Parts: sequence; C-alpha cells; structure tokens
Amino acid sequence: MLSIIQAAGWPIWPLIACSVFAVAIIIERLIALRTLKVLPPTAFESAVDSTRMGFPSDSAIQTIAKMGAVGPVFAAGLQTLSLNPSASHQDVRESMEMEGRMAAQGLERYLSALATLASAAPLLGLLGTVIGMIELFGVQTPGQQQPVELAHGISVALYNTAMGLMVAIPCLMAWRFFKAKVDRLILQMEWASERFARHLAAMRD
Repeated sequence: MLSIIQAAGWPIWPLIACSVFAVAIIIERLIALRTLKVLPPTAFESAVDSTRMGFPSDSAIQTIAKMGAVGPVFAAGLQTLSLNPSASHQDVRESMEMEGRMAAQGLERYLSALATLASAAPLLGLLGTVIGMIELFGVQTPGQQQPVELAHGISVALYNTAMGLMVAIPCLMAWRFFKAKVDRLILQMEWASERFARHLAAMRD
C-alpha cells in the first residue's frame, strides 16, 4: 500500500486527507445521531409529568432541557410560559418551533461537509490521474518506445482515480444514510413537540 501511495505521487495525499476527515465525520455522526441520545424514551413523559402538580420550577425546566435534542424544544415552551404566563398558544408554539429549527440544524451538522467530500473526491482522483499522465508523457522521448514502462505509468496514474472512487462511494452512502436518519428524527421531534404543545394548551384551559 505504501508503495502505491509513493508511486501515485503527491495528488493522492489530498485524497488521503479527505478519507481521514470522512472517517472522523462518520464516526462522530454515528455517535451523535443515536436515537436514544436525540429522543430519549422518557423525555416526553418527564416533560408532561413536570406539569402534573402545576407549573415546573426553573431547575425542573433546566433538567428537561438536557434530555437529548428534543429536551430544549420542550423547555422552550415551558420557559415562554414561565416568563409570560399570559403568553398565547401561538407564542408558545413559535418559541418551540424556533428551538426545533436550531435542534434540526445541530442534527444536520457536518452532513454538508460529508456531501462535499463525496463530490470532491472523484475530481481529486481525476486530477491526480491527469497530472500523472502529463508527467508520464512528458518524460517520453521521440523514437523510443517503452511499452512496459508506459503501461506501468498509466496504471500508477489510475491509482488516483481508484482512490478517489474509494473515498467518494462510502461518503455518498454515509451521507444518504445520515440524511434519511436526520429526516426521520426531525419528524419524530416535530410529532413529540406538537403533542407537548397541545398538552400545554390543554393544561391552561
């Protein structure tokens, strides 16, 4: 492997850097997008239970805000009512929606970078191949046919293209997987937030 990297020349090093960044992003997103971390099973029940005996205290609201990514959404509605008990149902919903958009942005973090790596890696591989071919034909002298060396040089140049595809394909698959998972998590968060907003409205009626 080391000999291939050395033979492929300097253009392969950006691809290696891209692969390192891609692996780091994939590992980080696998950890961050766990359903139990984003939507703890007890988050909704805990938020509802906190209002059973009246309006929750500030410490209880802060505890709810720490329950995954959906916790701050619940806490935003409670915080709005805490600051303004006469706030309308629309005000409560808007505060929760704003916090929900921020939570959704956090779930989508690094996905654009992963998509960029998936798009850029094949182009970097093609660039390495073109540079390798230019250098290969540049050293050829007229009248001297060296088919073995020429074939070897072409194969080395194509290593860059292969490396680019090896980086791009996993990045694209990971991006599609995480994008689908984020969309599903956001939908579940919206459903839970809507239920909690209706609960707050019913509690005040």
